[in-house]
Amino acid sequence: MRPSNRDRILESAVRLVQREGVRAVTFDSVAAEAELTRGGIMYHFPSREGLLVAIHEHLADRWEATLEADAGRPADQLTPDERLAAYIRVSAQAATRAELQLMLEAATRPEWAGPWSMVLDRWAPVPDDAEADPASMSLLVARLAADGLWMFESLAYRSMPDTQRRAVAEHLVRAVAGAPQA
Repeated sequence: MRPSNRDRILESAVRLVQREGVRAVTFDSVAAEAELTRGGIMYHFPSREGLLVAIHEHLADRWEATLEADAGRPADQLTPDERLAAYIRVSAQAATRAELQLMLEAATRPEWAGPWSMVLDRWAPVPDDAEADPASMSLLVARLAADGLWMFESLAYRSMPDTQRRAVAEHLVRAVAGAPQA
């Protein structure tokens, strides 16, 4: 199946962010990357803000699809431990420059953060009672470790071998499975 122009535009915008950063996203730069006209971009996204919101939604949807593929079913058909285990395994894939930049930009923009937050809240919510409940604390620490694994290469300026990355993720999954239950 051929991708729609909307998907083509969004994938082109993500490639642009990957290479040049979020500030490089303009109608003209995305049109050049997608090999479409500026009018073709504006047909789908009447404003730059609308395009940026759609980029965040697109990547969050792609992230959720990856989580569902790993888990074998949607979040609402899984236990909390199964959702967190999928989150941990998917977090073993290193963050791309585009994902990191967009998530950092979203931290101060609720309309951009919304799609990311919805996925996080479904798959790896932060427990409200972690300081009072050892089981919740174990889950929170596993979530934070998974987040660190995802960002490791960006923070450490070096790669982690894939076998080691997978081994760390499986260690965290086992820790979640063995966490004391409340």
